[in-house]
Amino acid sequence: MRNNVATRDGATMNWTTIVDLLDSPIFGKSPLGAFLRVNEAFLQRLPLRARNSGLLRPYGEALHAVVGVRRNRTFNFGTLFMRNRPQLELALRLIDREEKVSSFTIAVLACSIGAEVYSIFWTLCSRRPKIKFTVNAVDISEEAIEFARNGVYSLAGSKFTGENIFSRLSKQEMDELFQAEAGKMRVHRRIRNNINWSTGDAADPKLAIQLGPQDMVFADNFLCHMNPAEAGRCLRNIVRLVRPDGYLFVSGVDLDVRSKVAHDLSLVPVKEMIDEIHEGDISLRKDWPFRYWGLEPLNKRRPDWQMRYCSVFRVVGGHSANVLTEKARVVE
Repeated sequence: MRNNVATRDGATMNWTTIVDLLDSPIFGKSPLGAFLRVNEAFLQRLPLRARNSGLLRPYGEALHAVVGVRRNRTFNFGTLFMRNRPQLELALRLIDREEKVSSFTIAVLACSIGAEVYSIFWTLCSRRPKIKFTVNAVDISEEAIEFARNGVYSLAGSKFTGENIFSRLSKQEMDELFQAEAGKMRVHRRIRNNINWSTGDAADPKLAIQLGPQDMVFADNFLCHMNPAEAGRCLRNIVRLVRPDGYLFVSGVDLDVRSKVAHDLSLVPVKEMIDEIHEGDISLRKDWPFRYWGLEPLNKRRPDWQMRYCSVFRVVGGHSANVLTEKARVVE
């Protein structure tokens, strides 16, 4: 969507201003909100494949562009265990390619109430038991960090969790991850006690000093809640955490923001499993185009599709002032 449109007198008006005007309540109701609800009611009646193809795809892209500039972005603690399995599978493959690796350092940013952290740590440790994994979990909320550190999740849900937080786990995984209590599931002590929990801001330049170089950084499902300019600055700061030739996992972010930062900093897209990871979290795909965090369908007709839809990047060389000095290479 173009940032500005011309008016009759030759002046320009920002799209955000236009959306704000359409979103202003009339008799207590937002005309734009009503329009979007009608469209959602119609499009949700169609199969996912139908609304993602043909003429409906450009229409969906237009709707999502409008949704994206509404001033309604806000953070929440919603999450799931084993949210994106293909992402974890790729992490294992990349670790396997490291020569004679005996230890591996991982940062999970905006870790929320810990479901993603426990999923990552348990998967890697159980599948690669000979490697010592150090996991640094960081969130800006002290309340979320304390909840995550305790590792107790209600089966009935709570103010932090929905009832479906366990929905993607098998019974065997539940048994290996948790100890059952009355109406609750507690993460096993051996898992909880091997994670470093701390408060921190992913946008803070001092975070790189606080954590030190990381072999792998996960920055999932929080940048989308920032406005694009803020998210771009934050992502550039996050890149500084990754050691040279380390890996950055970043999903749940506006694709235009991620593509621009990846291009500007010469991040190397890992082409393996792009499709699987893109489709790995069905909740994000189902929410497009109705929610700003919704993930658009993968379109291989775009000449830049690999950079646009890739969510895993190799950080090559060193960097200064957030600009990498080495040109991008593509990991086959």
